[in-house]
Amino acid sequence: MQDLIASLVRDALSAALADGRIDLAEVPEPELEHPRDPSHGDWSTNVAMRSARAAGMPPRQLAQAVADHVAGHPDIASVEVAGPGFINIRLSPRALQRVVAEVREQRLDYGRVDLGCGRRVQVEFVSANPVGPMHVGHGRWAALGDSLARVLAHAGYQVEREFYINDQGVQMDIFAASVAARYMQLLGYEVELPEDGYRGAYINEIAEEILSAEGPSWAGREPTEREAHFKEIAYRAVLEHLKHVLHDMGVDFDVWFSERTLHEPSPDGSPSEIERGIARLRERGYVYENEGAVWFRSTAFGDDKDRVLVKADGTYTYFAADVAYHWDKFHERGFDLVIDIWGADHHGYVPRMKAAVAALGYPGQLDVIIGQLVNLFRNGEVVRMSKRTGEMVTFEELLDEVGADAARYFFLRRSTDQPLDFDIGLAKEQSADNPVYYVQYAHARICSILRKAAAQPDAPDAGALAETLIGKDVDLSVLTDDAELALFRKLAELSEVVEAAARAYAPHKLTRYAEELATCFHQFYTVCRVIDPEAPALSAARLAVVDATRIVLEVVLALLGVSAPQRM
Repeated sequence: MQDLIASLVRDALSAALADGRIDLAEVPEPELEHPRDPSHGDWSTNVAMRSARAAGMPPRQLAQAVADHVAGHPDIASVEVAGPGFINIRLSPRALQRVVAEVREQRLDYGRVDLGCGRRVQVEFVSANPVGPMHVGHGRWAALGDSLARVLAHAGYQVEREFYINDQGVQMDIFAASVAARYMQLLGYEVELPEDGYRGAYINEIAEEILSAEGPSWAGREPTEREAHFKEIAYRAVLEHLKHVLHDMGVDFDVWFSERTLHEPSPDGSPSEIERGIARLRERGYVYENEGAVWFRSTAFGDDKDRVLVKADGTYTYFAADVAYHWDKFHERGFDLVIDIWGADHHGYVPRMKAAVAALGYPGQLDVIIGQLVNLFRNGEVVRMSKRTGEMVTFEELLDEVGADAARYFFLRRSTDQPLDFDIGLAKEQSADNPVYYVQYAHARICSILRKAAAQPDAPDAGALAETLIGKDVDLSVLTDDAELALFRKLAELSEVVEAAARAYAPHKLTRYAEELATCFHQFYTVCRVIDPEAPALSAARLAVVDATRIVLEVVLALLGVSAPQRM
């Protein structure tokens, strides 16, 4: 609809230019928006006010010239000039009715836009250290990253999901030492955990599994040998667990990228990825040495100070690995855009990373989303500890209690730059107060209507049923009730919402849209009798509306990664 109106306004400007009513060097591109007050129409443009000076005429006069050419088009019910020169346009019932046919023809492709033009984008998210269970914040970032990938794909991008495995460095060593200490304690040895070691119950569980599988023989080995062996076993166990939990939430990654590979020399003896990344910065003049360390001149790109790449003792910083990692993303794998989703504690890390990417030769091609944390509530009370373990509530536990659909939907309801209060009780409630239940119930209700219309209460697939129940040549011109037209307007908005969500990296816009669409449908169903044996033509048209709404709800829920149940 937005494209239709933009085209009509452009054509009207060209026509007014051709008949001499306005004088412009070129036809301007109209900017469109929905009026805040629906009584002012479906769309409004300020193109006359923006172009009045160039045309040398009052804005209202220019606007009237455009309005006169738009009026009379069969897709336009009315057009009027308002205020200082706004052009307000109302769509005709014919144009709105056409949306139903478009939805049913395009089906799950409905709402697609070509914002991305096929560009390759990588979304890297979660990337939890493989040293323990994920916290609830990781679950929020998982929902955000996966849904964003779905939205970007619907908006015309080629998308790849990636999990960066932090399997190198001090934390991995501490993790291994913690498991080894618990293993020795299980065998009766008086061994202390490292001072900054991991103390969760899962460490004991991993140690017990190692003892069960490999027996006590590792007690007699050198500590460094024992810890090195346990590190690999424990790391693989945690990583597989992370994959399992994420899969249960419907999140599957295309690539699991190991940080270790950045440190390893190539098989042919060529430099490691880290060395190649630093060499690239050096080649471009952004590396220098000071006091025995190797520095990146990040202040050249607006960072508040330069950053160390190689410490005086010759070891690489974590930042050096990140430089190499992003060099690999752009240079080796050729992504046009990279989106990283990080936790709130990484906020200060953003300027140096963007500086590094710019220095590598890819300015403006890295976007970073900072995910805020999640506060859990139950019956108005803050939940901090797991009833099972007495420790933090893990993402897995939350998922087990509320289910994947509710978890994903609630995680996505708020903008990622805001902390999220997650009400466990509400997420489990089966009522209209629970937003995910409310939206899913609208879809299930539609499927029930279709089964009732076909007199097939046991039909397993309402979508397939609709294909045979409703023909493609349904006369939609009989649909003129205000509730019907309001529903059509909402159906027509999906492509706008997809584009807005893709541009702003904001899947929460889709949850708002889903709830508004469900409300429009419930209002339509309350006012308009769908199945009326005495009005078969009207019933057929309204069943087409019902089916179109089902399709759009399914599309939106799929973009959110939430199921569209046919029965509830």
